[in-house]
Amino acid sequence: MEDTPQHESWKDWFRQHGPKLLLFARQATRTRADAEDVVQEAFVRFWRYQRKLGGEPLGLLFASVRRAAVDLARRNLRRAQRELTAESELAEDDGGLFEVLGENDDRRVAIETAIRHLPDKLREVLVLKIWGERTFEEIGTQLGLSANTAASRYRYALIALRKLLITDNCPLP
Repeated sequence: MEDTPQHESWKDWFRQHGPKLLLFARQATRTRADAEDVVQEAFVRFWRYQRKLGGEPLGLLFASVRRAAVDLARRNLRRAQRELTAESELAEDDGGLFEVLGENDDRRVAIETAIRHLPDKLREVLVLKIWGERTFEEIGTQLGLSANTAASRYRYALIALRKLLITDNCPLP
């Protein structure tokens, strides 16, 4: 039998090459967990689609790990930029909307009432982001959405919440 991934089980191949791939990925990622994710993603991609390509299999796999690490870095950068934009928009627009308010505070009651009137898909993202302190990527994973969709729903929720509060004669401070 030839020593190529076509003639071995993926477990044997991963056991043999996994540590090298993890060390390689670790050089291009911020954490060990990120490196593990990159290796897993690259290995699955390689095993399913690329192992039958011409060329040296291990070289293709290292290239796949490198590509997965670059993709992760780009996703992280885009997520950080989206969150920074959303947080700066919130800081500019909310006027202290989500600060802790007293139990009998009229603003608090108005905000809670307005939040209850939001569509479920917007309300859940808003609550997870603000009170759950989750990132858009975490929210997306939890709800089965992309991070972009979670960020969009968050923005729509803030817009809808503002309209509800203004329409109900409860202008923001």
